[in-house]
Amino acid sequence: MSIKRKGRLFGVFVLLTLSLKWTPFDQPTLPADFLLIAHRGASAYAPEHTLPSYQLAYDLEADYIEIDLQQTQDDVLVAFHDETIERTTNGTGAVSDYTYEELKALDAGSWFNEAFPEQKQFQEEGIVRLEDIVDEFGKEVKYYIETKQPFTDGQLEGQLVQLLEEYGLLENVAVTRQVILQSFSEESLLTLHGLDPDIPLIHLYHFKKEPAELSADEFDRLASYASGIGVNQSALTRAFGDQAAEWELDLHVYTINTYSEAIDAYKKGADGVFTDNLLEFIDPLDNEL
Repeated sequence: MSIKRKGRLFGVFVLLTLSLKWTPFDQPTLPADFLLIAHRGASAYAPEHTLPSYQLAYDLEADYIEIDLQQTQDDVLVAFHDETIERTTNGTGAVSDYTYEELKALDAGSWFNEAFPEQKQFQEEGIVRLEDIVDEFGKEVKYYIETKQPFTDGQLEGQLVQLLEEYGLLENVAVTRQVILQSFSEESLLTLHGLDPDIPLIHLYHFKKEPAELSADEFDRLASYASGIGVNQSALTRAFGDQAAEWELDLHVYTINTYSEAIDAYKKGADGVFTDNLLEFIDPLDNEL
């Protein structure tokens, strides 16, 4: 899929309602297989983890839509980033303290209007289940799902794999890569690997003491269950990229919102980036609106 994206742009809405600076494409280009992962959907233009955000990511032809996954009090899998709900809803408390019906009644869209007050269409958007997203898009999109709050009994992971199997998303998944699963939790990843060793897994790291660095033993252990590594942009170095390549591990970098930053990550060995700002990667002269 070309980085100079064409096709189903939600672009009339985006281009007429947002003031954005287009990236000039007279600079080095990214290879066609470089992944653009829509971070919480197209979250620069619509409230994160809502159906409009995922719809826009689809319209802008992201390679993957990223879904942060949490479990409600009544064991429903929902798309939500934070452990608590204050930042992006009109409620308070932990996601896990609410039933899904209680969460569904909250307003998960109006907070976005504070930054973009002209976009009233997002008022009262609700928290959605993973099942809602898969129902909406099926195999039309690829899914990059993070287990945000894994539980030690493996219940979340078991539910996740079962749902993906029911929708046929794990058929020949090692080849199709229809789904990639990620986590900061090694325990969660090992549970997922035990449930289905063919699912591509990404071990996430946030290196507070930069630069990124893992020992040979740590890379060996990673390679026994994971197909790649996710790392914060500020910690990425060429040396770390070379190490990931040596162990044949994919390297995905978060969160990158300019084309020039993506070029820099690519030069350091990245195979893809998480971005809020998909429009940064589209040549406006190459779009059919």
